[in-house]
Amino acid sequence: MITLRLDPQLEQSINEFARQMGVSRSELIRRSIAEYIDKLEKPSAWELGKDVFGKYASENSNLAADRKKLVKEIIEAKR
Repeated sequence: MITLRLDPQLEQSINEFARQMGVSRSELIRRSIAEYIDKLEKPSAWELGKDVFGKYASENSNLAADRKKLVKEIIEAKR
């Protein structure tokens, strides 16, 4: 069991949301904490790859836009 003190405005907001959702205050708080923890535990795509983004930079800054042309040039150069 956890006991905590809330400022009156926050307590009033919790009471109103719980009433609107048709759940008890405890249930609303449990759901809120669980959702918050879920968000903390899942890193974003950026956080997962930030160590490798831009690590292998190219001198050609237009690779995505010119990809077909570049592939064609590479293939023709091998012939």
